[in-house]
Amino acid sequence: MKSSSSERVENFIHEHLREDLRICEAQLKELNAEILEYVQLKTMIESILQNKTNGEAGFKTQVNIGGNMFMKARADTVDRLLVDVGLKVFVEFTIEEALRFVDMRVRVLTKQADVVRDKSIETKAHIKLALLVLGDSQKLHTREDR
Repeated sequence: MKSSSSERVENFIHEHLREDLRICEAQLKELNAEILEYVQLKTMIESILQNKTNGEAGFKTQVNIGGNMFMKARADTVDRLLVDVGLKVFVEFTIEEALRFVDMRVRVLTKQADVVRDKSIETKAHIKLALLVLGDSQKLHTREDR
């Protein structure tokens, strides 16, 4: 039979620690997706810069027009880009400014992801510690019952 302190530890693990871990993992997934988008944007910007240095103007692409339907598009000049800076707010940047912004944003998001990852590791350690305490407590109770 479980003691009330063992039940409290189990409840704490399931109601608090595992929920905290789930939230951390969701935040980490969201941050990693955002980092990936900015890395893809950086790759596209670097490709545009490479084309510019090779004397090519503009580029061809496909644009999602809704419902996963794409339309071919061509940009003749790429002196300025509209970049989503968050909350669906777009800011017009030169290519160089956009590249600097993307680099800065990736660094900030990576630091945020590191903080969340550390919190996740700490929460996992707390769960393991609580389970060890629970296991030791149950071993003590079975020895006492003998």
